[in-house]
Amino acid sequence: MNIKPDNILMAVMLAAATCAAPVHAELALRDTVELNQLLKKEPPCCVIDARSAASQRQHPLAETLSYHTGMTIIPTASVVVVADDDKNALRIGAILAKQHPGKMIHAVKGGAVAWEIVLRSLEKVSSSKASGTAAGISFVIPHNTCETGTPLQVLSSKPGSQPKP
Repeated sequence: MNIKPDNILMAVMLAAATCAAPVHAELALRDTVELNQLLKKEPPCCVIDARSAASQRQHPLAETLSYHTGMTIIPTASVVVVADDDKNALRIGAILAKQHPGKMIHAVKGGAVAWEIVLRSLEKVSSSKASGTAAGISFVIPHNTCETGTPLQVLSSKPGSQPKP
């Protein structure tokens, strides 16, 4: 019987995968294709801009939260991290993954340029779906709802009532 080394390697990998406990990936470096596929299914709760202050001033990214040491977020879905380079995206992603075990953190491979490609692709998908939306009430969850702090708006149930500070 002639057994090829590739077949042995494949058998060992398959055995390890079936015997090992399931592992939940909390942090992954994702390219534009992966991000498009994942975020079409489940949009992130927030996008963290972990680029340098100079990069953020020169090329601001819409609807992002600027990362700072000690930043507190409450992620309700996956989190996207954009940085000046892949190494820093993974570093900041690891900090967030440690703070929020079980939440998926997507580090953007390729930085701001790659993230803008993803955004354009996702906008095309959402605009093509919008034309076929049925009439009636709809609700859009706002972006960046995972940052803690003072709310931008407080809803009250009684007309004329004032919210408590």
